[in-house]
Amino acid sequence: MKSLKKQRRIQVIALTVVALIVSTGLIGYAMRDGINFFRSPSQVMEEPPQPTEVFRIGGLVEEGSLERGQGETIRFSVTDGGASVAVTFTGVLPDLFEENQGMVGTGRYVNGVFEATEILAKHDETYMPKEVVDALKEQGVYQEPES
Repeated sequence: MKSLKKQRRIQVIALTVVALIVSTGLIGYAMRDGINFFRSPSQVMEEPPQPTEVFRIGGLVEEGSLERGQGETIRFSVTDGGASVAVTFTGVLPDLFEENQGMVGTGRYVNGVFEATEILAKHDETYMPKEVVDALKEQGVYQEPES
């Protein structure tokens, strides 16, 4: 009788461990496309990612680089003070998007150009995403906003 209870308890524990491993694997599999790594322009230039890899890039929109072409395609460069990366984006830019302002884009780096599928801009005069601030500080070009 006692060995039957012990055996049943071991089976329940083993089944629970297997269910936990399977569920963790399924969660990881489902999130594989939802995890976007952040890179600064310097990191992109040092180690260009694969054209199939979706990631986020952030920095300042380089002054004089914003080109509004024919149609909805916009071209500009994003910089962290150490390197610049050319960016193309097809769509409508956020209202607060402008040169010398912080931005974060999501997309792929293909043939030396970051092809953005989404562009986020600062939402007020002092906000800049933490990743962008960290990358700019690392390059030594970040200036604290004046209050």
